[in-house]
Amino acid sequence: MDSLVATHTTRATLPPDAAGPRAGHPGRRGLSPQARGMLALLVTVSIWAAFALSARALSSSSLLPADAALLRFGLPLVILFPALWRRRRAIAAVRPGPALKIVCGAGVPFFLAAMHGGSLTSAAFVGSIVPGMVPLFVSLIMIRRGHGVPRGTQAVGLALIAAGVVALVWRYVVPVDTDVLAGSGILLVASGLWALYTVGLREVDLDPVGSIGLLCLPSFAIIGLLVLTGVLPTGIAHAAGSDIALFLVVQGLGVGLCAGLLYAFAIRRLGAERSSVVGSLSPVAVVLLAIPLLGESPTAAVLVGVPLITAGVVLANRRPRPEVPADA
Repeated sequence: MDSLVATHTTRATLPPDAAGPRAGHPGRRGLSPQARGMLALLVTVSIWAAFALSARALSSSSLLPADAALLRFGLPLVILFPALWRRRRAIAAVRPGPALKIVCGAGVPFFLAAMHGGSLTSAAFVGSIVPGMVPLFVSLIMIRRGHGVPRGTQAVGLALIAAGVVALVWRYVVPVDTDVLAGSGILLVASGLWALYTVGLREVDLDPVGSIGLLCLPSFAIIGLLVLTGVLPTGIAHAAGSDIALFLVVQGLGVGLCAGLLYAFAIRRLGAERSSVVGSLSPVAVVLLAIPLLGESPTAAVLVGVPLITAGVVLANRRPRPEVPADA
């Protein structure tokens, strides 16, 4: 999700790359930093696409949404426990306001909304609406805070995003398809929540590992409490092992752990703008992968809406170049 994570990765502090050539070892060969960054970005885009596919696939699996959430937020905590323990003071020092935005924006409320919205629509809707609408929602939040209205290519990009979403849902308005329209509305809520997450990440000073801990620790506690009190049902004890393994890999290991770290690496190697442009291919990847994996056939609305949203995300993430004085 290109526009979803770019903000906090600009704050990331990553260790020096140990795989590439170093001074004193002129004969060592390997991929260039740009090639390694592009490879990390392509893997990240695949993970984002897998998230959208899994949101749709959950409705036909033996797992319930609460089970998928436990796997999503629990596995990163197990894997990163030593690193999170070293960062415990930095995580605890985060102010309540930004922490609440992060936990609500990408935690249990977002996860359940994305899963439920995906069960009512299609993978193409999840992969397009959730990441695609984030720049528009973030712009609205910034305008409300007194920032200027987007202009130029950014304004055009936001308009294309809105047009793409309208193109996706228009055919379900007449005649009315209540499930798809309700699912689309829920996905819009999920996108708005992720916009809060994006804004919250701008207000904290944590590296990617610390950000994962800040998100997963309270989210796992909340979903665990909801399951233990019976508010959310669980069926993980009787779920198929293949379903558990799939969601552990896609949600826990992929989305929960690898996506944030790999995208931070890609940002460092390629820069935010190039990464956001390539990352905007995620909706296209979702549409293409949903054909063989889920048996979804792209409709005319998808073929029109997804390219509009993709182009809009590219333009919305472009930053205007600083003006250079004529005498420079």
